[in-house]
Amino acid sequence: MNKTKIILPTIVISQFFCTSLWFAGNGVMSNLVEIFNLQENALGHLTSAVQFGFILGTLVFALFTIADRFSPSKVFCFSAILGAIFNVALVFENQTLFSLLGLRFLTGFFLAGIYPVGMKIATDYFQKGLGKSLGFLVGALVLGTALPHLLKDILVNYSWKSVLITTSSLAVFGGLLMFLLVKNGPYRKENTTLNLAACFNVFKNIDFRKAAFGYFGHMWELYTFWVFTPILLLKYQELHSEVFFNIPILSFIIIAAGSFSCVLGGYISQILGVKKTAFSFLLASCLCCIISPFIFNFSNEYLFIAFLVFWGMVVIADSPLFSTLIARNAPSKDKGTALTIVNCIGFSITIISIQLVNSFMNLTDSNFIFMILAVGPFFGLISLKEKRN
Repeated sequence: MNKTKIILPTIVISQFFCTSLWFAGNGVMSNLVEIFNLQENALGHLTSAVQFGFILGTLVFALFTIADRFSPSKVFCFSAILGAIFNVALVFENQTLFSLLGLRFLTGFFLAGIYPVGMKIATDYFQKGLGKSLGFLVGALVLGTALPHLLKDILVNYSWKSVLITTSSLAVFGGLLMFLLVKNGPYRKENTTLNLAACFNVFKNIDFRKAAFGYFGHMWELYTFWVFTPILLLKYQELHSEVFFNIPILSFIIIAAGSFSCVLGGYISQILGVKKTAFSFLLASCLCCIISPFIFNFSNEYLFIAFLVFWGMVVIADSPLFSTLIARNAPSKDKGTALTIVNCIGFSITIISIQLVNSFMNLTDSNFIFMILAVGPFFGLISLKEKRN
């Protein structure tokens, strides 16, 4: 068997297993709140801790050009093992909010060596059809993100700790799989010198900037939508007393639907072009944000769920396309750094968005607060449409 044929499936499976660490805390959030006597707003704080850890991690990885100077598969494996250790440490007794925040922060820090590094590995192997390849890769991220919600339902008769033990075990396996089966790619341009300015120099390219700003707009919406998906379902259930949702399963379905659209978007981009396809999905998700306050008036819960599934598809489908545009417009020797610094900035934006919506939810019950999510896609669309001088 040609070894190159197993590369993409291996990267996809490893990414899927390892990114399950991301929302593992959210999957058992109600248990953490009850057992460790946390306040209800802990959801936003613990999610932001992961994001903040990821931001600092990506900044460190980018400044020291780690993904370009060292073997990406080794970086991936090392990060997966450490991320798994800090994730499973949540099961220890006598936790405080401070200790939980610290563990989620460290998990996020080492996710910086998983998600962007996984994309870097894909760019080292695939140049033709990169959008399609990254579609599979980000699709794996989406499934990994949704997995804790599914595990919570499947393992309902077991301790909540089993969700964390399972996700950590999968992450270790995924990291070892990447290390053992995926070597340095044929298109990798090794960069042996430390260049602290590399993560800033990439923005001098106008096409790179446009793609990056489109990605930033997309990120304003994405993770906030994912974090508050269970809340959207709960709010609808409270407004319609006759409705009862299996929130973990529906959250999994809504988020996981994006994995299909990532792959589909990769194939569509081969026909329409990467930029045009990304623009179309970003526009669709922007419209979903604007419509979102009115969906709670749907008397039919199936229409409500269908809308959220559609939103879950379009909110992520442009992500691998933006990553493709970013990789194409970055110097070959700095692609890992470029992808990492863009992730760093993008996830910084998610913290602002998550905390803003979280704060507004503490002030008002109005569903119109979710229209705030349209701000990011709107400015992203402007960036993509802006003509070059």
